[in-house]
Amino acid sequence: MIPRYSRPEMANIFEQDNKFRIWLEVETLALEKMAEMGTVPESAAKVLREKGDFDVARINQIEAEVKHDVIAFLTSVAEFVGEDSRYVHQGMTSSDVIDTSFAVMLTQAADLIIADLDKLLAALKKRAQEHKDTLCIGRSHGIHGEPTTFGMKLAGHYAAFARAKTRMIAAKEEVSTITISGAVGTYATADPEIEAHVAEKLGLRPETVATQVIPRDRHAMFFATLGVIASSIENLAVEIRHLQRTEVREAEEYFDAKQKGSSAMPHKRNPIGTENMTGQARIIRAAVIPALENVALWHERDISHSSVERTILPDALISADYALNRLAGIVDKLLVYPDRMQHNLEMTGGLVFSQRTMLALTQAGVSREDAYRIVQKSAMEVWEDRSSGKGTLNLRDALESDPQVTDKLDSDALNAIFTYDAYTKNIETIINRALA
Repeated sequence: MIPRYSRPEMANIFEQDNKFRIWLEVETLALEKMAEMGTVPESAAKVLREKGDFDVARINQIEAEVKHDVIAFLTSVAEFVGEDSRYVHQGMTSSDVIDTSFAVMLTQAADLIIADLDKLLAALKKRAQEHKDTLCIGRSHGIHGEPTTFGMKLAGHYAAFARAKTRMIAAKEEVSTITISGAVGTYATADPEIEAHVAEKLGLRPETVATQVIPRDRHAMFFATLGVIASSIENLAVEIRHLQRTEVREAEEYFDAKQKGSSAMPHKRNPIGTENMTGQARIIRAAVIPALENVALWHERDISHSSVERTILPDALISADYALNRLAGIVDKLLVYPDRMQHNLEMTGGLVFSQRTMLALTQAGVSREDAYRIVQKSAMEVWEDRSSGKGTLNLRDALESDPQVTDKLDSDALNAIFTYDAYTKNIETIINRALA
């Protein structure tokens, strides 16, 4: 992933130095258990712990010649350790090191993603509580529906990311398995006690059955979880982008005093952050299908999954980390315009009360079909009058001119209909339930 969209905390997990440092720890822990079991000299494990090291440039140089990264790594380590290096990697296969280290990196990354989600959740919770009573129009198909509050909008996104956190915790658990079981996973040359020891020291657990590699359905689930998180990121980003449109202008991304929106048009204030989030979501989701396709390997092992994971592992996780952090900042500093929300709420001349009017007519003895027809007739008059932008007709006036309505609903009944109280009376309960 390019530096522009990388945060050091996540990017560093996938640096070669961190990867080889994990490889070295896996080899050292395995050798220490072998020494404890008496299959290698205790001195060999001690030397590896004290002198074990590697040179990244040297590893890359050796790999260019031998075309095998683990052998290149072991050769570099041997140059630091000396004669006792012959005991390193004894009875192990490359996947034992690679897949175990893969699990370590995934759990390290998962911890950062969970922390990122906590940061975003905190921002959403604060703003949802702040705007729990801020009236705005709720839209379906992009068209005005009925009133809601901006706090309830945000509470819905909070609930989605709370679910995302639960899934991410489960995904971390799913990939927290290691294997040190030797060729084709039979433990013929590596005692299961070695695997158990390494797993315990790394805070992980042994895989149930590793056919030389850890089954890739685990990793598919992990990346699928990232894909769902990406879609929740885009869902919130698209909402903010729509609210920032000039014709809506109910909320917008914070615009710094020195910021410039366009190279050509000095007036522009564009939703570049949330547009970026939409793009990041595409990158993250792009990892899901390759991860699913990695599940099907030839027999006990091939390496068709390897090149895929070298790409999707850093790209998807670095993108997710970046997107969640940037989105948290956008939400935290989001500019909200309650007066504009009220203006938009009232721009259709009370059409938002059409359903309540229809229901009141049915309760007054009118059939639902007739009530719908009566209210729709007045509503369409208002709609067409206001379509030019100059009309002033409102739904209540139109209804009061229709005897089919006034015969059933008096002024007090209409007053009870044309109030926002019904739309807000349960909002606090909903928000408290979402944020609990």
